[in-house]
Amino acid sequence: MQYLALIAAWSVAGFGVLLFVLQTLAREGGFWLGLRTGRRDGRAEGVGVMVGGLLALLAFVLALTLSFASARFEERRLGTLTEANAIGTAWLRAEAVGQPRGDEIARLLKEYAVLRRTDVVTGNDEAALARINQRVSALQNEIWGHVTALTRAEPNPVNASLQAAVNDVFDATTAERFAFGFRFPPQMVWLLLGLALLSMGALGYQLGLRGRPLRLIAALLTAAWTLVIVDILDLGAPRIGTFRTPPLAYDWTLSGMQAPIPVPPVPATAR
Repeated sequence: MQYLALIAAWSVAGFGVLLFVLQTLAREGGFWLGLRTGRRDGRAEGVGVMVGGLLALLAFVLALTLSFASARFEERRLGTLTEANAIGTAWLRAEAVGQPRGDEIARLLKEYAVLRRTDVVTGNDEAALARINQRVSALQNEIWGHVTALTRAEPNPVNASLQAAVNDVFDATTAERFAFGFRFPPQMVWLLLGLALLSMGALGYQLGLRGRPLRLIAALLTAAWTLVIVDILDLGAPRIGTFRTPPLAYDWTLSGMQAPIPVPPVPATAR
């Protein structure tokens, strides 16, 4: 499993080519075995029923794992929106406090948003991710220290709302880190790959019994299975492949933090 992960991290296309080759070898091995067995009355028809059942089971497992991988991808994508919105809300409330500690909290939250965006777009680099998480933890402690000091000095509703907003930010970060840390279960990967190879071998065996290789059609079927399996594994992997979580929500939040919020003058009618 570790070798498969390394190949996928190196190149998703390379992993797809390897999977296609393995399925082709399994099919050709089954075809050779079918030719060696020879054509016997009723055997090809019985094998056809079994092959149909295997292919139907493979299709079911593909649908099941595709649904699972899509749900994990959607969880990560929505998690970025939740976290970015929470950071933006906390920043607005820190700006509204209008004290030195409030300004410092706003500045730290801006740095926090940049770090969380970097974490989302970082690939499978354990060292870089460890440094980011260490800095995020340090920022959380620093931000919470300022919030605690504000609340103790002035326990009013404004500071209480800021405290709640910062707590929501930390909760959203924990949820997003959990979503990114959740890996595709290796048992499901082995089930998917093993069933694909078994189905291709059985299909080749059936074709061998009939003495008809049908290599072009079989290659198209193998390519289709390969594309679906690669897409499933790509969706389920948070930091490798082409289906990556977009950081748009963080970009929008950071664009709103570029300048302090201007305080308009009191309208003349209100004086």
